[in-house]
Amino acid sequence: MMNPPAYSCFVDRDKMDSAIPDLGPKELSCMELPELKQLARQGYWARSYALRGQVYQRLIRDIPCRTVTPDASVYRDIVGKIVGKHSSTSLPLPEFVDNTQVPSYCLNSKGEGAVRKILLCISNQFPDVSFCPALPAVVALLLHYSADEAECFEKACRILACKDPSRKLVDQSFLAFESSCMTFGDLVNKYCQAAHQLMVAVSEDVLQVYADWQRWLFGELPLSYFARVFDVFLVEGYKVLYRVALAILKFFHKVRAGQPLESDNVKQDIRTFVRDIAKTVSPEKLLEKAFAIRLFSRKEIQLLQMANEKALKQKGITVKQKSVSLSKRQFVHLAVHADNFHSEIVGVKEMRDIWSWVPERFALCQPLLLFSSLQHGYSLTRFYFQCEGREPTVLLIKTTQKEVCGAYLSTDWSERNKFGGKLGFFGTGECFVFRLQPEVQRYEWVVIKHPELTKPASLESASLESATVSSSPSHSLSSESSDRLSPFLATRHFNLPSKTESLFMAGGSDCLIIGGGGGQALYIDGDLNRGRTGHCDTFNNQPLCSENFLIAAVEAWGFQDPDIQ
Repeated sequence: MMNPPAYSCFVDRDKMDSAIPDLGPKELSCMELPELKQLARQGYWARSYALRGQVYQRLIRDIPCRTVTPDASVYRDIVGKIVGKHSSTSLPLPEFVDNTQVPSYCLNSKGEGAVRKILLCISNQFPDVSFCPALPAVVALLLHYSADEAECFEKACRILACKDPSRKLVDQSFLAFESSCMTFGDLVNKYCQAAHQLMVAVSEDVLQVYADWQRWLFGELPLSYFARVFDVFLVEGYKVLYRVALAILKFFHKVRAGQPLESDNVKQDIRTFVRDIAKTVSPEKLLEKAFAIRLFSRKEIQLLQMANEKALKQKGITVKQKSVSLSKRQFVHLAVHADNFHSEIVGVKEMRDIWSWVPERFALCQPLLLFSSLQHGYSLTRFYFQCEGREPTVLLIKTTQKEVCGAYLSTDWSERNKFGGKLGFFGTGECFVFRLQPEVQRYEWVVIKHPELTKPASLESASLESATVSSSPSHSLSSESSDRLSPFLATRHFNLPSKTESLFMAGGSDCLIIGGGGGQALYIDGDLNRGRTGHCDTFNNQPLCSENFLIAAVEAWGFQDPDIQ
């Protein structure tokens, strides 16, 4: 007969046996990363309480930490002074958890009190941690696999004190948390378009929905699911969290698509769905779905996160406002105001559709009309003059047949001047083209849906070089462009088989071109009179309107901070 597992003194044995039945000890002979990654994804230690504890101990011990990282002896020294005569269950939680409740995770009352004590001691030792709502869940889980409170404290401290900049584990400031929420929104927009459309349709502020993504994982997921996610997270890092949250949203959309929402609050509906996720999908299927999503590289996601952080800093959003944390964030219903938006080409609803597609850091802004052929004349030269110095821009075209199409263009049109009067392509993989009439369709960079076309550049650091000082001008942000928001999805980060997959935008005196390779997504002549559209390799698009068309109107829109009047 197999001996019962030796649960820690903080665990409610009956609840634990029900949540994660223990199948007894296993041995793990290899701790090399490639094998560990595979074993973690397969759940090799998921049903062995003792083995999971050993693996956590080893993985956390191997985290490269700051020289002075509080350990178990520090906890024993300070816990009495910090807790005092308080009952552990009545201890207040530190402010950095942002009113997050401690998940029970099959802990007994002693365990729940221990989590509070550990969090308070962490707050004492990490004054620079100002916002970390994920930490209660992390501590509650680690307590399962710790001999005592001091050991759990040391493990949590090592996770917080990781000094490897490429190995981010948990957000520790409001700025980092907010930019992670924006980055998640960007990833949803790219990889879960159907779910994103549902969120836009049913929520007043989709950014508020996406701001809840970490709570789905660190709080709402049942213990058996969260532990499986944490297994892989300790091996592979932060990107796993994005993957699992995207998978959750895909399953939510699959289950709820076509059904009325259970409440008028989609944010609450998703929380309920995640709490009851066992009704829908097993932990194994959830992770299978998560790893089937072919995400950008870790380096590329890091660049996107940096761009979002920079956008927040520029708007002064670095700490949580007590009144309303996201008061300055403008969702499309707020950014595109019906009372002050006017276009000769699109209505408010159509502009909101476009705004729901743009990167999160620009959804903070309101549309600003830069050029209108009806106001400024049918001149490509005037178009460039009005648009230069603006990045990004949205191009809108209305044909004489009342078809409407356009493009989101990531890069300043002044870049065209670098080619010495010749027609040259520039831009990044954030560009996309679309049509609005007769039906809505968006076409993104072909590499996003078909990553098999490329592999990340062999120089793993290429994308980081562009964000740091480098002697190579071809791989760095030069001093004159250091204020650019993002080199995210710059083509130099990818090994492309040919240039035809990266011909985003080009402009000369006699024409403007969007998309190339095998054709052009959009071609407009210098008089803004005639145009043509067809399939191109860069966006793998269908024609955006009649293949040869006459232009009725052209507009270019920029992005204006809502605080600027």
